[in-house]
Amino acid sequence: MHVLITGSSGQIGTNLALQLLAEGHKVTGVDWRKNEWTDAIQMVHQNLAQRYDDFSLGIGAVPYPDDIELILHLAAYAKVHELVEHPLRALDNVVMTCNVLEFARARNIPVILGSSREAYGNIHLDITREDAVDLANAASPYAASKIACEAMVHSYGRCYGMRYLIFRFSNVYGRYDCDLERMERVIPLFVQKISKGEPIVVFGADKVLDFTYVDDCLAGIRSAIDRMLGGQAFNTVINLAYGKGSNLIDLTNMIAECVGRAPVMTVQPARAGEVTRYVADISAAQVQLGYQPKVPLAEGIRRATQFSLDWFDNGSG
Repeated sequence: MHVLITGSSGQIGTNLALQLLAEGHKVTGVDWRKNEWTDAIQMVHQNLAQRYDDFSLGIGAVPYPDDIELILHLAAYAKVHELVEHPLRALDNVVMTCNVLEFARARNIPVILGSSREAYGNIHLDITREDAVDLANAASPYAASKIACEAMVHSYGRCYGMRYLIFRFSNVYGRYDCDLERMERVIPLFVQKISKGEPIVVFGADKVLDFTYVDDCLAGIRSAIDRMLGGQAFNTVINLAYGKGSNLIDLTNMIAECVGRAPVMTVQPARAGEVTRYVADISAAQVQLGYQPKVPLAEGIRRATQFSLDWFDNGSG
């Protein structure tokens, strides 16, 4: 099979592309920046946030292979606080999605959209089902952009018969997420700072989130790809997470234990736009994809910490 992955230089895109290539499949990546982790992915360097109207050659004037069978659309500005400070980047997320949908419509191929648990906002349910999204609860421009992107995908399914699946990811962590100069992610950032004895700030002492190790995320995506290329039409939204909430203070202490150093920690209130509680109902993924997450947080943090330390020690962080 041949899969087109947008956002192929990011964490999920890099991991999935390398897995598909190792399995003997073809991958074409699309990203505006170079992949810092590997040169193994065949890439088109292109800014999808520009509007493209002529899809006869692909997205814009770049010729794409004719045998692409499915698109995994992950490209987005994905840092919540960054989009609070630069809200027009939320509009870029919607433009990227419209470009991808038009490309897929022209070629009659299915699309998997990477969305986010941010779409739910701060609704503080014990467990959050997929039908709990209300646009009035959008807590940030990033959340609003993801709701809009989901709506566009649904509309292409209804208007043009496009087959699609929307995943709402939740705090995916693990390999290939510690390029801190590009985007600060909390786990590798804390690994770096705690290991050096530098102070850290925890935003939201009572914040409870559903952290998903990257290999569990990949297992869900791979299952969906196989089913969609087998002809299954999901045309729905599925939470893809671990299914258990964890406190940020506990997370910090797990990292500190892995690096063997006590954290120098200050606690401040959650920042504007940040969701402070989310635990996913993953029953739809279990039923429709056979999804069973296998990596609990303590083991995932051990793996992620070691990967980050190795990366930083090699002079790349």
